[in-house]
Amino acid sequence: MRSRKKILDATLGLIGSAGFESVNIAAVAAAAGVTRQTVYSIFGTREDLVSQAIAGLLVDVLGDIRARLEAADSPVAYVVELVVAGRAAIRDVPALGALLRAERGNPLFDPGMIARAKPIAHELLSPIAEREPELQPRLDDIVEIALRLGLSVVIFDDDAVHTDDDLRRFLTRWLQPAMTLES
Repeated sequence: MRSRKKILDATLGLIGSAGFESVNIAAVAAAAGVTRQTVYSIFGTREDLVSQAIAGLLVDVLGDIRARLEAADSPVAYVVELVVAGRAAIRDVPALGALLRAERGNPLFDPGMIARAKPIAHELLSPIAEREPELQPRLDDIVEIALRLGLSVVIFDDDAVHTDDDLRRFLTRWLQPAMTLES
């Protein structure tokens, strides 16, 4: 188990410092201080290694994001905070920041990424329909809007919405009309 953690940490370190292309079994083994055979015996392939490293990181980050979402007092505030927290994670965690670089081996730019992301976004956003059951029929649309908007915010981060509060104001201004329940 200790070797597994060292290998995953080394993989995330390589991704964060030099991108996905820098990750190969030999480089990970050297960074983790283990043999290539150890890496192969635990993970099998480079793709499995990268997938498990990113998945483990995302589980940790999503736990932190969910904690921030507990304070949201409306469906709009929930979606806004989800995007703000996602951007903060991308800014703060180098391996997640690497997801924004279009390079070979980056899972964010693989075909079908949106389809793979929708179930995760749906899980993250389903609490707003629990809080406001009237939104349940529109949840798929809210997931689609939040996913595409969130991706654009983190991929095209710029000074126009530099601070978290600036981003919250921007998102609220555009999401409030889209998520307001009609009488």
